[in-house]
Amino acid sequence: MTTIESERTHIAASDAELFNFLSDFNNVGKLMPSSVTDWQSDTEGGSFTIKNMATIGLKIEERIPNRMIKMEKTKAPFDLSLFCHIAYVGDTESILQISLDADLNPMLKMMAETPLRNFVNILAGNCQKMFGAA
Repeated sequence: MTTIESERTHIAASDAELFNFLSDFNNVGKLMPSSVTDWQSDTEGGSFTIKNMATIGLKIEERIPNRMIKMEKTKAPFDLSLFCHIAYVGDTESILQISLDADLNPMLKMMAETPLRNFVNILAGNCQKMFGAA
């Protein structure tokens, strides 16, 4: 299993506010890069296509209030889990780190690791843009 992590991103929102936002999969769509098309979602999951890559379906599998949200694949060319890790800093500040566990064979890892790292960094960066930097 390959683990790909975003940068630890300071967010100008409480851990509870950030958790509540990310707990609704509809809001995850607001963080997607412009290369994502065919977005479909409800509160618990959805699917999207990453241009020139693949169609991915995810659903929220686990929530640990104000700390972590785990999403599992419902459709993807490989097994994957996406995690939103939230750390408390203060009443109006938290840290977000998004990680992705992917079962990539060596050839796929060589081709997909950099785009996937860019993807999780864009998600975290867009969340920071939405709430502001702390």
